[in-house]
Amino acid sequence: MKNIDSFTHVRGESLFVDDLICRQDALIGLCFDSPKAHGKIISVDYTKAEALEGVERIFTYKDVLGENQIGGIIPDEPLWAENEVHFWGQPIAFIVAKTDAIAKKARALITIEIEELPIITTAKEAKEKGSFINAPRSFNLGETATAFANCDFVFEGETFSNGQEHLYLETQGCYVVPQENGSIKITSSTQGPTQVQKIAARVLGISMHKIEVDVIRLGGGFGGKEDQATPWAVMAAVAVQHLNKPVKYMLNRHDDMRMTGKRHPYASSFKIGLTKDLKIKAFEAEFLQNSGAAADLSPAIAERTLFHATNSYFIPNVKTTVYSCKTNLPPNTAFRGFGGPQGMFVIESAIAKAADALAIDKSKIQEANLLEENNEFSYGQIAKEVQAKKTWFSAKEKFELEKLQKEVKVFNKENQVYKKGISLMPIAFGISFTNTSMNHARALIHIYQDGSVGVSTGAVEMGQSVNTKMLQVAQDILGISANKLKIETTNTTRVANTSPSAASSTADLNGKAVEMACNSLIKRLTKVAAKMLLSSEEKIHFKKDFIFVEREKSELTWNALIAQAMLERVSLSENAHYATPIINFDKTKEKGHPFAYHVYGTAITTVTVDCIRGIYEIENVKIVHDFGKSMNIGIDTGQVEGALVQGIGWMTMEEISYSEEGKLLSNSLSTYKIPDIFSSPKTIETIPLETDGNEMAIRKSKAVGEPPLMYGIGVYFAIQQAVKEFNPNYKIKFHAPFTPEKVVMGLYEK
Repeated sequence: MKNIDSFTHVRGESLFVDDLICRQDALIGLCFDSPKAHGKIISVDYTKAEALEGVERIFTYKDVLGENQIGGIIPDEPLWAENEVHFWGQPIAFIVAKTDAIAKKARALITIEIEELPIITTAKEAKEKGSFINAPRSFNLGETATAFANCDFVFEGETFSNGQEHLYLETQGCYVVPQENGSIKITSSTQGPTQVQKIAARVLGISMHKIEVDVIRLGGGFGGKEDQATPWAVMAAVAVQHLNKPVKYMLNRHDDMRMTGKRHPYASSFKIGLTKDLKIKAFEAEFLQNSGAAADLSPAIAERTLFHATNSYFIPNVKTTVYSCKTNLPPNTAFRGFGGPQGMFVIESAIAKAADALAIDKSKIQEANLLEENNEFSYGQIAKEVQAKKTWFSAKEKFELEKLQKEVKVFNKENQVYKKGISLMPIAFGISFTNTSMNHARALIHIYQDGSVGVSTGAVEMGQSVNTKMLQVAQDILGISANKLKIETTNTTRVANTSPSAASSTADLNGKAVEMACNSLIKRLTKVAAKMLLSSEEKIHFKKDFIFVEREKSELTWNALIAQAMLERVSLSENAHYATPIINFDKTKEKGHPFAYHVYGTAITTVTVDCIRGIYEIENVKIVHDFGKSMNIGIDTGQVEGALVQGIGWMTMEEISYSEEGKLLSNSLSTYKIPDIFSSPKTIETIPLETDGNEMAIRKSKAVGEPPLMYGIGVYFAIQQAVKEFNPNYKIKFHAPFTPEKVVMGLYEK
């Protein structure tokens, strides 16, 4: 099945928040934010702005009737700053005006006096000053101290991976409308409808049932709208509560980039110990996560860094520790991979350091340590249905690795100005929210009298085609044409208490709920059909809009059956709840079984570096990926390609830059570079791994959103290999992104 949104997307007919027709009395919102990264607010003068014709009102923390607090995991983030500001771009007030132009003019008329306080912008400085979001966490396996003493080789080093701007096509936005009896409807561009509902209720001082949150679809999210869509919707809701008029707020690109958090930068250190046969016997890592000024999702992201600190390798002795460092940057947040990529970059860097020191190919160490069945992860889960070696050796065979390596060697021997590099990147990524309680979902299915069907779930469509997969599940079980099915918007009134669409778990959780609901409906309808066809229930099947008795198509149509079920007063609505079984994790012991399953894969990347200018081309990325039994290979392959290129951007060109004063310098598309068609790989080839799939995945079709992003890490090491080929004196470093500037410096390093 093709993406069901494709037709309306390419015709410009798909609806997003900004496409909604507003009520005639609707007002426009705009945030006034801090022009300093840290300081005490001495005074704010709103008089000129308030006097401007067309300004309805300016809201501050003083107008909050409930609690001025939007923090989720830790309540440490005010909706609007009160006496202090803690990052450049922190919301202080909310202007509501008749037009966007008037709101912008009013914002320019506000004057503020701030007594500046010391500013921390890096995680290292935060650690030195003891500035943390919460207590550090560690995962341990075996005894590293003893193991290092018995290693033949021990290497240490440092790494840095920068942040990454989400740059979703649709910026943050909402449209909030007052309803009867003090109720409010929020149409939001959010990955977490329930989070918006919950925080809005808290800030407004009303019950959650008074707030309805509706999500049509998102123009991209990548994690940036999991928590950080919330404040804008809540600001508008506060204004609606007071004014009883609709308020719309769509952030412009500059405001969005300045005021929202990014992927977390990490400054990390490692120690790795190997034996002569290249087995990694011990690994230690310390991760310094730059969390920004408030917790947001940092503690959960830090946790996943620990979960993926050893990637797809078995290491018997592990000690990893993560510190969530509090700085004066916007609170950093979820981004595709959710801390996993930052962890994987460190172990891959450690292996590269060891390989360089031993003058061997990095892939030899990788291959010698790949996970096997029943190996133990550092967090206690026993690896099952392990595909690490299968994807690795399949990639080597199917893509003729030895031939590729020889071609690279010959090219480098014959060319002085251009050099090629090749690398392998295996991945192992756990699927489930690491907070066990979040692994649940619901679906509400209505079969209408004419046989058409409405499907509501907690899944948010944000370009990953989850709606198409939900439709596939329902269509397959009900045995009806796709045109009889409609996927409804994601709405907190129809499907309540949802987990966000994140963690690559959306299709699994919501798809399983749809499956359960449809099976319950089919069970009831089977009784009716069996009676009508004078058959036993075991022989009844639903297919192609007809009822089949065993393999014989009967004259009973789906529509006729529904009409009869109505006459017999059979319930044609079903609500199902699914909670992932088996998973658990004890944070007091840092041990458990947090993941339903793992996704595996291996990528082979070849790059060519221009050794005069420091620019590079990614020739090809060849991937063997563990899709399980893909239920939609077209959609899933697209997800692999998109994630890969996003990972390449993070590793090679997307460079977040802040001044010492905490001001975002890479604040536009002229100063922040993302991959375009010319910086993407010339070819991407993805081969599905032959596997039976996993029962915990919907239809045995494994999650695909986040895991492929980590293939992009391989590009970093391929470029590094090419630089080393040109300049044998180059001392390998692990400071991402590997921009052309850094490449030039490496090429001519003495």
